[in-house]
Amino acid sequence: MLLQFLEHIRKFTEFEKEDFERIQDYFDIQMYGKKDMILSAGSKCNFNYFVLEGCLHMFFTGENGIQRTVQFAIENWWMTDNLAYQKGKVTDFTIQAVENTTLLKISRENQEELLSEFPALEKYFRKIYEISYGASLMKMKYVFDYSKKEIYYHFTESFPQFAQRVPQYLIASFLGLTPEYVSEIRAKNRS
Repeated sequence: MLLQFLEHIRKFTEFEKEDFERIQDYFDIQMYGKKDMILSAGSKCNFNYFVLEGCLHMFFTGENGIQRTVQFAIENWWMTDNLAYQKGKVTDFTIQAVENTTLLKISRENQEELLSEFPALEKYFRKIYEISYGASLMKMKYVFDYSKKEIYYHFTESFPQFAQRVPQYLIASFLGLTPEYVSEIRAKNRS
């Protein structure tokens, strides 16, 4: 499983297997069951999480009590509240396992030490953050540019791995739709 992390790093920067054995000490592996909380709103965000296996979603609960999913992560994706993590602050978000999940987690302090010891990983994390930021911008574009129906179809066609693994109510939450509307779209599609 850890070799998949090495391969992921190698997609973005050169990195030797011998060095990889040393970086493993900076990470902890943890397993979570379906619906387990990884990070709770109101707690300090101390870790950045890499998904080895499984699926996560990040959400906040609005004043009306409705949960709004803002991000998903599957294998080889990172997830944390980046702002709270970088500043060592309390998060407004909750991260929850959508299915049984195995994670690598690294603390902010360990990540700083890791980057000092292995400067090549600066490039790796920069690339990861650039991709994440670009994806956030595209999501905003879709929200402003597409109809609700188009948003749903674009998401399910662009990310079939999520459409097949993530419950429809979470997809609806992520897209700013109601679960009933997503059911209606799916019913029309089947007929």
